[in-house]
Amino acid sequence: MDCELLGMFHKLLEGIDLSEDGLAMQSLREVAPGGHHLGTEHTLSHYETAFFKSKLFDYNDAEKWMLEGKKTADQLAAVKVKELLAEYEAPEIDPGIEEALQEFVTKRKAEINA
Repeated sequence: MDCELLGMFHKLLEGIDLSEDGLAMQSLREVAPGGHHLGTEHTLSHYETAFFKSKLFDYNDAEKWMLEGKKTADQLAAVKVKELLAEYEAPEIDPGIEEALQEFVTKRKAEINA
């Protein structure tokens, strides 16, 4: 869940685009009052990147969420963690570096437990 929140913060910290394109001014000029912007060129070219959409959090309405088991964010995160751990492949490491790291860890554990 931390990674999802960091993704949201990253998008937030990009700031607000106050340019002509960022404010969708051409779309505002084209769509009559009472109309909608869902099919405009601007919406179609920006809808996938305008917001951070978590791959973990559920965006369904309450009825669909209940039909699909009422899974909470922490339950979905637990499933994702298991998937990531199952797919994990340790990177290759130079044997000399690995040996030095193991020696360091052993030394620090002994110092901590002393």
